Amino acid sequence: MTVTWQEILFAFLGGLGLFLFGLRFMSDALQSVAGDRMRSILEKGTRNPVRGVLTGTIVTALIQSSSATTVLTVGLVNAQLLTLRQAIGVIMGANIGTTMTAYLIGFNLKDYALPILAIGVLMYMFAKNKKVQLIGQAIFGFGVLFFGLTIMGEGMKPLKDLPYFVNLMVSIENNAIIGVIIGTLFTFVVQSSSATIGVLQELAYQGAITYQQAVPILFGDNIGTTVTALLAGIGASVAAKRTALTHFLFNVLGTIIFLPLFIMGFFEKIVVFITNNLFALIPGFAGTWSTLNIKLQIAQTHAVFNISNTLIQLPMVAVLAYIVTKLIPDSKEEAEDEFKIRYIDKRFINNPSVALSQATRETLRMGHLAREAFENAIEYFETHNPDLLKKAVKLEDTIDTLEREITDYVVLASEKSLSREDSSQSYTILQSLSDIERIADLSEGIIEQADYAKRHNVSFSGEAQDELQSMIQLTRETLEMSLWVLERKDRELANKVAANEVRIDQMQVDYRRSHIRRLNERVCNGNNGAVFLDVLGNLERISDHCRNIAEYVFADGLKMA
Repeated sequence: MTVTWQEILFAFLGGLGLFLFGLRFMSDALQSVAGDRMRSILEKGTRNPVRGVLTGTIVTALIQSSSATTVLTVGLVNAQLLTLRQAIGVIMGANIGTTMTAYLIGFNLKDYALPILAIGVLMYMFAKNKKVQLIGQAIFGFGVLFFGLTIMGEGMKPLKDLPYFVNLMVSIENNAIIGVIIGTLFTFVVQSSSATIGVLQELAYQGAITYQQAVPILFGDNIGTTVTALLAGIGASVAAKRTALTHFLFNVLGTIIFLPLFIMGFFEKIVVFITNNLFALIPGFAGTWSTLNIKLQIAQTHAVFNISNTLIQLPMVAVLAYIVTKLIPDSKEEAEDEFKIRYIDKRFINNPSVALSQATRETLRMGHLAREAFENAIEYFETHNPDLLKKAVKLEDTIDTLEREITDYVVLASEKSLSREDSSQSYTILQSLSDIERIADLSEGIIEQADYAKRHNVSFSGEAQDELQSMIQLTRETLEMSLWVLERKDRELANKVAANEVRIDQMQVDYRRSHIRRLNERVCNGNNGAVFLDVLGNLERISDHCRNIAEYVFADGLKMA
């Protein structure tokens, strides 16, 4: 029976579509299970390049996506949470971790695709626990991946008999550069090296291509996958662009090193030697290079290439960092803009736990800017330094911008399916933003009262000064504590915030009485009193907003400490 190009193309595209969907569905579930721990591991496990490699390897092996790891890494560098050198280690590790997918494909589990699908569907649809549902989603995605491979493999079987395809593969064997270009372009289009390597393994398994033809394409696949990071670097900070470029250079340099060795016949011998000797030491590994199926041989080659490339380039992390720093110089505009968005990044949106964690960081930063606005207002009230007015305007504009940006970001992240913890975190952020912004507005009100006091030569008696300073100090402490509550979720501290707010309410009542007494005694006049009472009112309202922030963190309410 003659098979047409249309049938081959339909089977290939349909199978590839299922493979990509399964891989994405599985990876999304695994990332959701990992949650914000993935970001935390990347931040804490990268103090030196060696630890960075290990961390990148483990994270990528767990979430089954080097693209997700590199995009997350670019985002963390953009947020100034990782340095360029730390990121380079993670990216090297991500290249090693992604080889796990090729091994899973190499084990040829296609015969079990349907039972795996059935188990995944049952867990995903009928489990009550969110985590069990996500594990079911991962299993289902794993099954779809192999089902897609089955369809793709059956569709590509006739390729080995088609003269055009055979001639193309022969040209690759005669000119390995063509294979590298094909692999790069294919991965660039598909945006997944795991998918293109899976296709490569399936073509080899069907006898459509030989090992010698597959390896140059494999090298190209490794270059093509860096395009994801390069795209992630567009519009990012200089450091993030440097990270993306490092990923590209790392894989290109690896190909430049190993392609000539492959052409001369040395690289294959290295892979065979490692398989027959070093891998034989792994418990449960039985057999030699010749006993492995072609899929596992390609997986083994992929692993040896990435591990060897890392071992060669790891000592050159400083050199790589120097090269990309020279290629992408510092930006003057970026250095001067200290009030721009720092932590939130749309690269994190696909993982709501990470996105909301970063939004919390940005909210805390906004809170610290509001506290700075408060301190600036108090200093201006006492000194009338005109430079503080400029700072107040800049702080107010920045806080207003942050409120809009963070709100839009959290709403966007919340469009995904959220766990109960993430939903609670989203609520806390959105509610807190309004109160933080109001604290900044009330601080602006204190500046307006200071201007009024200056115009009307207002001065306070010693008693009024003491009362004002006492209420300012307690408000300062309460504001500081409310931000600690938002960051640390400390219930004891939250109760202290609530208790302080009650004390500030009582202070306002007591100091108003004292003020009326001083008016009656003619110690102060109406202008003095208006400023005094207005400042008391602003301080009391700031403490109300501090209590609100503490209450949002603990939905079950607060008790007095």
